[in-house]
Amino acid sequence: MFSTSLRSPQVLRGEISASLVVFLVALPLCVGVAVASGVPAGLGLITGIVGGLLVGLLPGSSLQVSGPAAGLTVLVYEAVQEFGLSVLGAIVMAAGLLQVMLGLLRMGRWFRAISVAVVEGMLAGIGLTIIAGQLYAMAGATAPGSGIAKLAGVPELLLDSAGSSTALSALGVGITTIGVLLGWPYVPERLRKVPAPLVAVAVATGASLLLDAPVARLQVQGLLGSIQPPQSEDLARLAEVGVVGTVVAFTLISSAESLFSAAAVDRMHDGPRTDYDRELMAQGFGNTVCGVLGALPMTAVIVRSAANVQAGARTKASRVLHGFWLLLFAALFPAVLEVIPLAALAGVLVFAGWKLVPFAQLRALWREHRGEAVILAVTAVAVVALNLFEGVLLGLLLAVVKSAWDTSHLHIDVQGVDDPDGVPQLPIRVTLTGNATFLRLPQIIDTLEGLPRHRPLELNLVGLRHLDHACRTALTNWVDRHNQAIPELVPVATAKS
Repeated sequence: MFSTSLRSPQVLRGEISASLVVFLVALPLCVGVAVASGVPAGLGLITGIVGGLLVGLLPGSSLQVSGPAAGLTVLVYEAVQEFGLSVLGAIVMAAGLLQVMLGLLRMGRWFRAISVAVVEGMLAGIGLTIIAGQLYAMAGATAPGSGIAKLAGVPELLLDSAGSSTALSALGVGITTIGVLLGWPYVPERLRKVPAPLVAVAVATGASLLLDAPVARLQVQGLLGSIQPPQSEDLARLAEVGVVGTVVAFTLISSAESLFSAAAVDRMHDGPRTDYDRELMAQGFGNTVCGVLGALPMTAVIVRSAANVQAGARTKASRVLHGFWLLLFAALFPAVLEVIPLAALAGVLVFAGWKLVPFAQLRALWREHRGEAVILAVTAVAVVALNLFEGVLLGLLLAVVKSAWDTSHLHIDVQGVDDPDGVPQLPIRVTLTGNATFLRLPQIIDTLEGLPRHRPLELNLVGLRHLDHACRTALTNWVDRHNQAIPELVPVATAKS
């Protein structure tokens, strides 16, 4: 099951130590993501436990850690609001089975072909939506439905909160949480071994208890009370068009996020590389089980995975043990979670949302690849303004169009325009080389229309590497009409291809 290197007591101690670090990182995030997704906190813990105990054992990636991810909160929240909590399990289960099928078909490697700009734009849009939504949670207010409405309502939210002691108390807790997260990288290194999210939540919780702040606190049903297996009527709704679209969105986004995380984790260590198809199947098995339990969908999470690598993990043991610690804590100490203010969890997610917005990458892209920067920005805005699925589709469409445009290099050579002998019926020769597609058609037609109308044209297409049907038809028809419109024209060859 685990590497034989675990026979070394030193390695085993290292795996246990790393697993505790990952557990402390995962605990507040599992709970916070569940609350932000509009589901009971226990469902986030269940997904974290499945991610550790089940997916942690499966082949694929050795060191990345799975659990509920902040990147899926927007999509899960929308699904719960539209279809109901009971249908969530059916959607997650179907998405998991689809992931397993994609892995069996060896489609995992193809997810690496998705434009990085689209993925970063998706994460940026999710981050902005999370920030906007969780600002309302920090103030103890109800957030509007759409991403645009959330952002537009922030000034009014702050004005209303200024006149409410309860809202100010909640905001103070959330701001304290964010302040600790921002300042934690600057504390002495020996203290930074304790995960920042845990410290931030602990500090904010302790302050709220000492000051007896009137803030809403987390409610935990317990693991058994949170499990909600989908019923037959929930499974029947998988035939609805809207539900099918949500299943596809869950599948594509969670798969892409997991495999991009795997690529990032592989760059952080010198151990075995990820098998993308097996990792996709592992995530699929995990999501299938989560769906059967009615829990949140899972992905590989870069925050936990990075913590795992940085803590010195070398085998799968650390990620499996982190799932065990989550199970033990949720079973024995659920009351501890109920003292946590919701505003503190909202602060953790505001900070997580901010980290999802790739400011540094956007600046670098704008300097070096402006087309990619535009795709990133458009995808992010579309995710906020429309929804996650439509925003990603728009980003993918733009990426395909940009790639097609970049690869359709075309050179147009025109000869014979200025005929020294003044022979009006001597044809002008237009030679095309490179790739002629419908994307370049306006450029070609503009060139042809700029030539003398009283002279015949000879179009040479022999040098083209690629010529699509639409471009060929449009060009030959245009040249034929041009030549036929010239009176008393001596017949000439209009096209060579």
